[in-house]
Amino acid sequence: MKLLVRNLARNTTEEELVSLFSEHGTLQSCNLVMDKETGESKGFAFVEMPKVGEAKAAIKMLNGADVDGVKIRVKKAEDKPEQAGD
Repeated sequence: MKLLVRNLARNTTEEELVSLFSEHGTLQSCNLVMDKETGESKGFAFVEMPKVGEAKAAIKMLNGADVDGVKIRVKKAEDKPEQAGD
């Protein structure tokens, strides 16, 4: 299951997210979205967890959690519609 993690502090690192989410299960991937021009975090990330039960537990435990002084939001990521020509 792919999760969207929003409202991240700009100083939160991908390593911190991996550590945080791995407490709740197996991670397939973690991608902190960075601004191409500034190299700084855009304040959101995608985390993939292969086991749905673990992903749901992570959402329940981490949505609203305080990380680096801000309350993060965690939810199931919406699938983007496939683009023609992809």
